[in-house]
Amino acid sequence: MNSERRSGGLTAPGTDVLSRPARPPDLVLRYGDWPDHVADVHLPPTAAAEREGTGGRALLTIFLHGGFWRAEYGREHTAPLAEALAAAGIVVCAPEYRRTGQPGGGWPGTFDDVAAAVDRLPGLVAEASGGLVAADQGRVVLAGHSAGGQLALWAASRHRLPPASRWHTAHVGWRGVVALAAVSDLAGSYRRALGQQAAGALMGGGPAEFTDGRYQQADPSRLLPAGGPVWLLHGLADDRVPYLMSLDYARWARAAGARAAAATCVLLPGTGHFELIDPLSREWPQVVEAFWRVGG
Repeated sequence: MNSERRSGGLTAPGTDVLSRPARPPDLVLRYGDWPDHVADVHLPPTAAAEREGTGGRALLTIFLHGGFWRAEYGREHTAPLAEALAAAGIVVCAPEYRRTGQPGGGWPGTFDDVAAAVDRLPGLVAEASGGLVAADQGRVVLAGHSAGGQLALWAASRHRLPPASRWHTAHVGWRGVVALAAVSDLAGSYRRALGQQAAGALMGGGPAEFTDGRYQQADPSRLLPAGGPVWLLHGLADDRVPYLMSLDYARWARAAGARAAAATCVLLPGTGHFELIDPLSREWPQVVEAFWRVGG
C-alpha cells in the first residue's frame, strides 16, 4: 500500500475496502507476550453447532495482512475478507505482528512474530473452536496480501533456512499458500523502492549493506520451493506491487524443482492492488477458488 491512506485520502481505486465495516471476530486469541501478539478468528456460520462436538474439520487459513510492514496498517482492514471467507466455509485466523515504526518491529522482530503465530495459532484455534479445525499444519493454508503475502511465502519456506537460523523448522506440513499481490521478491522490492522504500525500512537497509545474510533468510524468492503448493494471484493493473513479482516467483520456483501445479500464477487483466481482498469485487470468486484449490 502507499501513502495515500496515511495522508487521510482514500481516493485510490479499491481502497474503500480498507475502512469498510465488518462484523467483529468470533474469537480473539493471544499467541505471545507482546501487545500485538493477538489474532482475530472468524468462524463459518455453521461453526456454533459444529463446536458442540460433531461435524467435519473445517479448512483453516492463517491470513497475514499487508501494509508494507508498517505500523500504520493493521489486521482490521482484512475484516471484510475474513468475514467473506468465513461465509464460504473457511475458518480465518488473522494475526497481528510487530511492524516498522513500533518497538521491536522490522528485522528481526517481525519475523519472530510471524514464525510464532504460524507455529502456535493452529493449535490455539483448534482448542478455542472446540475442535472445529485440526491442530496439525496439514489442514492449514497460509495466506497473505501484499507484504503479508511475502510473510506467508516466507513462513512456508522456513525449512529452507540454514539449520542455525532462529526460524528454521524441519517440519514441512502446510496445505499450501495463497499469495495475493505478494511482495514475493524482497530484494527486488528494495531495488524498486516500493512503498517509499518499505523493504529497506523493514530490513534496516539494502541487501548490499549486510554480511549477516538477512536478505537470504527473509526473502521468499531465495527460499524455493516452498513447503506446499503456492497459488499466486496478481492484477495486471497493480500500481503498488508489480505483477512481474508473482510471475517471476512461479518461474523461479519451477526452476528450483517445484512441479508446475505447485507454483501457479494467475494474472488478472484490469485488476489493481486492492480488488483481491475486496469481497465486492468481480475478482472475488477467483480468490475464493484459490483457497479451495490449495485447501482441497
